[in-house]
Amino acid sequence: MLGEIQAHRGGVTVHLGPTRQRTVLAALLMDVNRVVPMEGLADRVWGADVPQRVGPALYSYLSRLRQVLDTAPDGASTGAAAAGQPSIARRPGGYALLADPGVVDVHVFHDLVARARAADDDRAVALFDRALGLWRGEPFAGVDRPWFNSARGLLSEMRHACRLDRNDLELRRGRHAVLLAELANCHEAHPLDERLAAQFMLALYRSGRTADALRCFERVRCALAEELGSDPGPELRQLHRRVLAGDPVVGVSGLPGTADGTAAVCLMGAAAVGAAGSATGAAGGTAGAVPPAGVAMLREGTVPRQLPATARWFTGRRRELAVLDQALEQGGRGGGAVAVCVVSGGGGIGKTSLALHWAHRNTDRFPQGQLYVDLRGFDLLGEPLAPATAIRGFLDGLGVDLGSAPMDPQALTGLYRSLVADRRMLIVLDNAADAEQVAALLPGGAGSAVLVTSRRWLTGLAVTHGAHLLPLDVFSASESRDLLGRHLGEDRVCADPEAATAMLEHCAGLPLAISVAAARARARTGFPLAAFAEELQDESARLDALDAGSPSADVRAACLLSYRSLTPGAAEAFRFLGVAPGPEIGLAAAASLLGRSPAATRAALRELEAVHLLEQHAPGRYRMNDLIRLYAAEYRTAQSCERALRRVLDFYLHTAAAGDHALGPDRFQHPELEPPLDGVTPQPLADRRAARSWFRAERTCLLAAQRLADRQGWDTLVWQLARVLDGFLKWQEQPHDQVAVWHRGLAAAERLGAVAARAWAHHCLADACTRTGDRTSARHHARLARIAAADSGGPAWDERIHDVITWSPTGRGRPAPPRSLPCLA
Repeated sequence: MLGEIQAHRGGVTVHLGPTRQRTVLAALLMDVNRVVPMEGLADRVWGADVPQRVGPALYSYLSRLRQVLDTAPDGASTGAAAAGQPSIARRPGGYALLADPGVVDVHVFHDLVARARAADDDRAVALFDRALGLWRGEPFAGVDRPWFNSARGLLSEMRHACRLDRNDLELRRGRHAVLLAELANCHEAHPLDERLAAQFMLALYRSGRTADALRCFERVRCALAEELGSDPGPELRQLHRRVLAGDPVVGVSGLPGTADGTAAVCLMGAAAVGAAGSATGAAGGTAGAVPPAGVAMLREGTVPRQLPATARWFTGRRRELAVLDQALEQGGRGGGAVAVCVVSGGGGIGKTSLALHWAHRNTDRFPQGQLYVDLRGFDLLGEPLAPATAIRGFLDGLGVDLGSAPMDPQALTGLYRSLVADRRMLIVLDNAADAEQVAALLPGGAGSAVLVTSRRWLTGLAVTHGAHLLPLDVFSASESRDLLGRHLGEDRVCADPEAATAMLEHCAGLPLAISVAAARARARTGFPLAAFAEELQDESARLDALDAGSPSADVRAACLLSYRSLTPGAAEAFRFLGVAPGPEIGLAAAASLLGRSPAATRAALRELEAVHLLEQHAPGRYRMNDLIRLYAAEYRTAQSCERALRRVLDFYLHTAAAGDHALGPDRFQHPELEPPLDGVTPQPLADRRAARSWFRAERTCLLAAQRLADRQGWDTLVWQLARVLDGFLKWQEQPHDQVAVWHRGLAAAERLGAVAARAWAHHCLADACTRTGDRTSARHHARLARIAAADSGGPAWDERIHDVITWSPTGRGRPAPPRSLPCLA
């Protein structure tokens, strides 16, 4: 697929059929051995142009593809399924293409790149070259659909990152002359890529073309200023200064020492050495001499300043900044253990912005330098960064000539910890994958502070290293308003405060979403904010509106990075929770929604909590951010989703019925319910106190459950939920909720044609309207209740209905219990 979509068997090209059919195959291959839901498959293949009868069209393409995969070049059947050859399998909710990932070039590319980033230099170069050699042109050539266009962009970025990693290795090996032509072409295609520009400058300088290297920097500086209004980053500016100064170390490649007689320091393996200048005389060799094996050369006086630029629009987080001040107070002072703080939160919550803002504000506390690395723990472009690779970057910042650094990972780690020992340094480990990745990069001595960001909690670091854990929540309303004002200017926000408030409500407090929406509004200064608020109002297109065209500025991509890290069981739980009724859900209700045991459900929810896709805001109560909920709902399939919704509604119905009976066992005859679906475990409520507690906790979800049943057209559930909620709503004195519940119950009873149910609904509406003070409506429903009761052939209700319409609530009074009422299911 890294070019035109093709298939080969035994060196012979397989005819895959028309473009649309090849697109279906590619859509399945991108998630080889994983189920692609029918709706997701249709979206990938047709985009916004999904035909009305998409099912038959997909079945036709899948059937033909099965025949193609099962047919040899000579026309005979290969028996694909039996022989372990690629095959398309039907699975619950969708389809999966079962195959060895090693026969799909996209997955081979990913594997080669991951292996290269974990290998030594020589082997890594060969692996990178093999990965780049798989490309035959533009991925999915000839396919123009939104999903494929997005995937094409991501793959192209991965290819570019692979090429840049390979270039770094080749430059380290002194092959700048071989790279010059390729670097020139790449730089022309990516004139704003500062890392590529640095590689090109370095190759030019090492080839004796200093003037060309300086001209390259000037072109990049002008292009950045003109296109983005920014300056080159600190790494490129530092290289420019060293080229201007004719730094001989920059000009040396492939040699482990300096080239001009400047002082160097030899570091033997992991032997402890203090500051760089303290062992100047230990070099023991002349300029340019090659030191013994295992000896690393350290340039004198190097103070690393690796922090990236801080966010321009940073605002809020006062409490969190104060926590960081306290948690990292010991860092930079020496004595005691190394201070570690982990800032955790979901995608787009602002972890990196907070960490870098604090780091820049406190650079004076760490005069011996600041180290920074993006550990790529959650990255679209590849696997997490190997600790050894991160350490090499740190050693380069500390002034170690990497050509002389040890290759053994343990020796490399020892060298790094020796250099950092007892120094007053700040180490920022951004986007960590797990506690093990971070632990390998922690310094051994005191004096330094380590600031970690991750989508995971990393509680293991709190256990093993006493790390302080700082989870981030979404912005408050005032913080959201402040961030929008910083982006757009207070005048524009104040000119249309209602539209600004609506925009912020749809962004759900997520800093990334607010920044994307504000950036789009800032690019259209002539558009009213109401236009952007209206676009965000449509839930089906909201995530599209919160995409600024880059993976780092796309709310959907931020969610995807967390979703990809989930196990299949947790991923399914995430998809189902996205369509659950109500703003939150309890553990027991979630177990019935998923059709699992409480223990299995708790494990899945704990995994979702770990990557901040779900929040446990109270013991056993879980909620999901509105934008994350919209993302989860994109994965739903009608069949599996409907079954899960029926289970959770059954849970609410049967548990509420038991609670209603506990509240008033003798008030009236209770409805007879069908047994709950398989996988549903109603929550036991032992007594009236337990019932009241459960009703109070689930009130919002119960009302949402009835609204959901109403939208789904499940009229029996609508009516029955009204029946079992009525007693609690009376007890809680919530007559307005009672009116709303019974209006839906009455409409469902009328659709069902159940006369007795209609009589009951009118009767309860008369009661509820009396409680709200709406006497006119109360008399209206009482009259209709009499008529419906007479039509039902049941006992006369005149006396009871007279009690309802003449009863006046006083705040302490209660209506008399109903007399002989019919049993209504």
